Parts: sequence; C-alpha cells; structure tokens
Amino acid sequence: MLIVVWRVTEVCDLGCDFCAYSRMLPRSRAVANPDDVLRFGAVLGDYSAKFGRAVLVSWLGGEPLRWKPAFDVSRVFRVEFGLRVSATTNGTALESESVRRCVAEDFDPLTVSVDGVGPGHDRWRRTTGLYAQLEKNVRRLGELKLERGRSPRLRVNTILMRDNIHDFESLCRAVAGWGADELTFNALGGRDRPEFYAEHCLRPEDVAQFRQSLPGVRERMARLGLTILGSERYLDRLEAFARGEALPVADCRPGQTFLFVDERGMVSPCSYTVEGYGAPLDELRTADDVHRLPERFAASRRAMLAPCFDCPSTQVFGKFAHCETAK
Repeated sequence: MLIVVWRVTEVCDLGCDFCAYSRMLPRSRAVANPDDVLRFGAVLGDYSAKFGRAVLVSWLGGEPLRWKPAFDVSRVFRVEFGLRVSATTNGTALESESVRRCVAEDFDPLTVSVDGVGPGHDRWRRTTGLYAQLEKNVRRLGELKLERGRSPRLRVNTILMRDNIHDFESLCRAVAGWGADELTFNALGGRDRPEFYAEHCLRPEDVAQFRQSLPGVRERMARLGLTILGSERYLDRLEAFARGEALPVADCRPGQTFLFVDERGMVSPCSYTVEGYGAPLDELRTADDVHRLPERFAASRRAMLAPCFDCPSTQVFGKFAHCETAK
C-alpha cells in the first residue's frame, strides 16, 4: 500500500499548548486548493489501477475536518478514484450528525487525538468539555458502525508527555470503552512549541518505565478489543529522543510506501523534507510520474538534509506496526 498524508489546512479551531497550528498563534493559515487536490487524486487513482497497488490518502491539518471541501473531495476519492480515505482530527467536527455520517460512509480509518482522561485533555487543548464531547461522539460513531456494518476503523492517537505518560493505561482503558479499535502514540516534540516542550518533554526514566510496562498494558487492552500499535524499533526512537541521541536512518526508502503533501502542493518523502526534496504537484501529471518518485527522491537524498541525520519521521520506525510483527 502507498500511504499519502496530505496536510490540507493550517487552520485549527483549538488552542493546544503544544501545537504549531494553535488558533492562539499568529502564523500563516494556508489551505489546499481543492482543484489541485482533485487533479492529483485522479492521478493517484490511475496509479493505483495501473500498478495494482492500494492507495490510502490521509487528511491532516490544522484541523482537516474543518477544511470545507473535505467531505465532497473524500467522496470523489473513494467512489470515482478508488482510493481509501482517512483523517486525523481533534474531533470537534464530530459534534455534527452529518459529519459523523460522512465519516462513517467514506473514511477508514479515522484517528482522533486524545491526550488524557477528562480535565487533562481539556487543559492541554484549552477547551472545557472537549473530552466529554469526544467520548459522546466517538461512541456515536461506533453506533453508526454497527448500524451500517462497515468502517471506519476507529483509532486514537495520544501525545506522551511527562505529565500523562504514567496514566497511559487509564487512557487506553477509557478509549477502549468508547469503542476504539487501535491506539497509537508519539512523544511530545520540541519543534512546534519549544517554550512548552522544555517543561513537559519525556525524560529517559519516563520512557524506560513506559517501555517496561507496555507489554502488560498491551495484553490487558487486547482483552478489551484495543490494539496498541508501535514496534520495538519505534520504542528505540523514543528512548533516543529522550536522551538527546541522534538516530539517523541509512536508507528510509523515500517515497516507496509513504508520501507527504503540504497545503501548498509540494510532495516529499516526509513533512521534514519538503524544503530540499519536495516536488510540485504540477510536475506529477501521470501514474508513471508517481511511480518514479522513489527514484527521484533517492537521488535527492544523496545530499542528506539536516533532519535525515536524526530522523524524526515516526512511520520510518514503525509507529503504525503491530508489535508482534515489527522488529
């Protein structure tokens, strides 16, 4: 499968303390041109058909479900182009019944961001009542799944900080009760909001304790129907990050299984290499153009960019892998 993560908007309706897209920050608020998105979607559909390869397009933001064309474009991607569609959302748009029905019809999976149980989540995201709203609406999505007998697969992603990492199992147990199928996690990063990072980042002892307890948590959550993703190599990445140790990747196979597209229409191997390796959408007109991207990116990568010497791309290390198969 080829996974295409597409950041379609820099606009967000929340004021999260750790996020560069917080509504509280003065910054650019670019959005993707829907005509460009549809054109490249057609190319991806041609690529999928010609090379017999499934393509999953995952909307990212900002808050992608607040991008006005999101649901119309997603329907075209699924029905006309034969693509799978997903999104990562803060969940506020799920308050709308029509949004929930669109998600249930066209998305698989849907990832909802949850960083703590109750007031903790609300505090970090500066929105009172958000956790309760999320619980209610994720449960409603689960009811739609039963009603329709189809997707979306519900996934929760959580950001681990020293403030919440020791409550990880409580969070897992809570979202399992909501009907979540999977859970992923990543460490708080310092790139977006360094002023927040200094006091909340993971310490080596936090990661060591988390790693020791994780197998038991995984086993207990599996009995509740919740799969916790993430490989052993991914845990190595978290440990190295907490220690301040660089972890380069000799060959990330750029463009072979993962592409990133930003809101300005640049395609790159990941979100950290847009400047340097990025290719404009205008240069990708055919299925063969997409097929040749790995070769193009591999040639560019011979002149390694600074991020490549300490790779921060979570998918490279197996964030989304099942633990029993990811070594």
